[in-house]
Amino acid sequence: MSRSILPEPPEELKQLSDALRDKILLEIASDGLISFRRYMEMALYEPGLGYYSAGLHKFGASGDFVTAPELGSLFAASLARQIGGIATELVSYDILELGAGTGKLAADLLNSLPGAMQPNRYMILERSADLRSVQQQVIAERLPGWQDRVKWISQPPDNPWNGVLLANEMIDALAVERFRTGVNGIEQLCVGYKEGQLTWRYRPAPKDLDEAVYSLGLHRTSAYISEINLHLAAWLKTVTSSLKKGVALLIDYGYPRSEYYLEERDQGTLMCHYRHHAHNDVFFWPGLQDITACVDFTALAESADECGLEVAGYTSQSMFLLACGIDKIITRQLAKNEQDALKIRAEARQLTMPDTMGERFQVMALTREYDAPLGGFSLRDLRHRL
Repeated sequence: MSRSILPEPPEELKQLSDALRDKILLEIASDGLISFRRYMEMALYEPGLGYYSAGLHKFGASGDFVTAPELGSLFAASLARQIGGIATELVSYDILELGAGTGKLAADLLNSLPGAMQPNRYMILERSADLRSVQQQVIAERLPGWQDRVKWISQPPDNPWNGVLLANEMIDALAVERFRTGVNGIEQLCVGYKEGQLTWRYRPAPKDLDEAVYSLGLHRTSAYISEINLHLAAWLKTVTSSLKKGVALLIDYGYPRSEYYLEERDQGTLMCHYRHHAHNDVFFWPGLQDITACVDFTALAESADECGLEVAGYTSQSMFLLACGIDKIITRQLAKNEQDALKIRAEARQLTMPDTMGERFQVMALTREYDAPLGGFSLRDLRHRL
């Protein structure tokens, strides 16, 4: 997509982006380039300037993209049925949500869980001070009785806990390495500066990246560009190490490895989101747009094994929601809100149809010391594809 098609940001936001670019340029100046992973980390999370740290409105119709919880309450109500089943097995439990967006999923989820199945605590691990403030306001307005039981934390719990860990559209925003294979072997994609513009640069891949890409078996002579997250296992260990007993539900867009690195996907999966425009220009006003990469669910399964977690289920979002009874929830909502029938049906289509979120998004369950069946994977379990 040409930059000319993208909406021009207001002047004050341009100044914010320029300030971030100046910091990026300072890092580039030391040896002429930085890894793309470092660039992505700064573009998204640099304190006060990165996309998730600068107070920008990101979600919903007036933001840059719409997540499943922002469409309505069907997603949360369906997820609550799966969590309710886990709650029955654990009896006493907590919920930990990683990156809670606007807080709408938390509010809808707690409203959907029957009293006997509600958690002792709902913990939210949020890096963005701005988003934390938005979440606190949503919880205060929609769940005033929960203000003392919803806890915001800046790092995973130190003490052992039992319960459910939720990560919805969070892993795709973890910074990744970009690489290129071809006649020059395996190269690392980096970011440099030329003629007043940030630009792509290449260098021989460092040892860890070279070995990781080589292990993928991508021995192609023609240029092939893609991404890999070298720190996925370390991240997963960090967020799950204190989970003593329970289930991690990870929901994101991505593929098993056999599909992630298809030959025809030779430009990778990197994508930017700006004012509901999806494009691949990662240098367009840094800090003002989201940058994501699809999740390699095979790598996630391998990381789980390293962390002592069991992959207990893997399926598409569509099959997960249907197994959780979204059809019954739709029927119930339609009976209560006939005037909103078009909106409810449109939300259902967006969540479940193959050409929208239904097949693009995947759901994986990781368990520790938990052996009960998980109903969300009863219709179709795709673990054999990992």
